[in-house]
Amino acid sequence: MKLDKIDLKILAALQRDGRITKLGLAQEANLSAAACWERLARLEKAGVISGYSAAIDASRLGRFASVLVEITLKSHRQSDFQRFEAAIMRESSIVGCDAVGGGIDYLLRVVTPDIDSYQRLIDRLLSAELGIDRYFTYIVTKTIKASGFPLEIIADV
Repeated sequence: MKLDKIDLKILAALQRDGRITKLGLAQEANLSAAACWERLARLEKAGVISGYSAAIDASRLGRFASVLVEITLKSHRQSDFQRFEAAIMRESSIVGCDAVGGGIDYLLRVVTPDIDSYQRLIDRLLSAELGIDRYFTYIVTKTIKASGFPLEIIADV
C-alpha cells in the first residue's frame, strides 16, 4: 500500500497516543474530521493498522526475567519450520519470535516470572521434539530502547 505524508502523520500520532480523539487526530494530520476518519478507516481495512493496545511498563508490575534465545533447528524442511513456529505461537511467555538468517534460525524474546520458569519452558520445548538442535540463552539485564515502527524509513514519501 502506498502511503503519503498525511497517512504517516496519522500513523505517527497513533503510535504516540493510541487513545487520541478523532478530533485530535484530525488536527495532527491537518484534515477535517471526516477526511481523517476516511483515511483511518482505509488504513485499518488495508491492515496497516492491525489493532490498538496499551503500552505497559512491565517494571511497574514486579520482577520478571526477560531472555533472548537463539534457536537453531536440526533440519530445514518447510514442515520443520511450520512445526516449530506453531509450537511457539502457543506459548504466551514467548512474546517475540523472528526468523533470521546468518547462522541461526530464530531469535526469541521470552518473558517469565523467573529464570526457573524460563528453564521449564525450554525443557518443555525440547521435550516436544520440535527439531531444536541448539539454543543459546541471553539474560536481559536492562532494556535500553523499545519503540514502535520507525515511520521515517518509508522512502516513498
